[in-house]
Amino acid sequence: MIDLNALPFDSEKMLSGLKPWIECESPTYDPHAVNRMMDLASKELAASGAKVERIAGRLGFGDCVRGTFPHAKKTPGILVMGHFDTVHPVGTLQKLPFRRDGDKCFGPGIMDMKGGNYAALEALRQLQRAKIETHLPVTFLFTSDEEIGSASTREMIEAEAAKHKYVLVPEPARSEGGVVTGRYAIARFNLEAIGRPSHAGALLADGRSAIRVMADMIPVIDAMTTSDCTFSVGVVHGGQWVNCVASSCTGQALSMAKKQSDLDDGVKRMLALSKKDAQGGEFIVTRGVTRPVWEPDGKTMALYETAKRIAATLGVDLKHSSAGGGSDGNFTGAMGIATLDGLGVRGEGLHTLNEHIFVESLAERGRLMAGLLAELN
Repeated sequence: MIDLNALPFDSEKMLSGLKPWIECESPTYDPHAVNRMMDLASKELAASGAKVERIAGRLGFGDCVRGTFPHAKKTPGILVMGHFDTVHPVGTLQKLPFRRDGDKCFGPGIMDMKGGNYAALEALRQLQRAKIETHLPVTFLFTSDEEIGSASTREMIEAEAAKHKYVLVPEPARSEGGVVTGRYAIARFNLEAIGRPSHAGALLADGRSAIRVMADMIPVIDAMTTSDCTFSVGVVHGGQWVNCVASSCTGQALSMAKKQSDLDDGVKRMLALSKKDAQGGEFIVTRGVTRPVWEPDGKTMALYETAKRIAATLGVDLKHSSAGGGSDGNFTGAMGIATLDGLGVRGEGLHTLNEHIFVESLAERGRLMAGLLAELN
């Protein structure tokens, strides 16, 4: 085993290199912004010696980038897989600027998951500088729509993962610094309410508000939540003119379950909510993107044991658990490919205006990733 503590990881230098990534805002629904981030990633991959391939975006989303590092072997290797889209719209930097505050650093997407992506790339660069060759070929795949369920990239992700022996996902670490060896099943739903338009001032009683139809159904959906399967409405859009009774209202809902059977039952219950009412309103539920449950198998647990052993040399007792909050690891883990998730940085407040990382975790997770890249065979 290589002496990981001898590799000169420097969290301060890593933070300086990470800053341009954080200040390049890249929300999922802005493909041009995402592509600017992919430009930065492509440049760094190329400068690190990778063969870089730009994969054109689909369905109106941004591009993806694959960086393949040269290797003598042509056997199935290691896929490091992350996303560069974030939930933060362009302009968030005004409210959540990149800033250092003691042992923390703030910024949109810094925890989920640009910090982890940067640490993973720095891990490979440290091995290169130390003239340490990996036993297996290494490929990086950076995608553009994970935050909305990977609607346009799942097929590509699964095809790429099938070529590899291992998948390492630098999504955020667990709160105690642990890694993820399984993820819950997740389903998204599209909601549509249809009303009957009328003038809201002169003929209010003649209309049926689609917004009211949607509003009446939200508590119904919330009330379906159990300990086995949760439901929540996270997006609602309705109306255009305040003086018109809204004829259309749309929304999105999310359901999560620890078992696929519970999610399947939840899907049936959600779809059964579609109905028409006596006042001329209609509520329609259609199924959106689904992430399959990922339950750890022997190959994933063997990969975890390797990571645990490596972490022990760094003075870390590496825990593991299954987790909610899906990732693209759901897909690869469900395929039966040895997958280890949650290898990214430690932090708090992801998806909020308090999103931050603990700076020292950049070097911590970089060393762990370097150990995995160097040891896996």
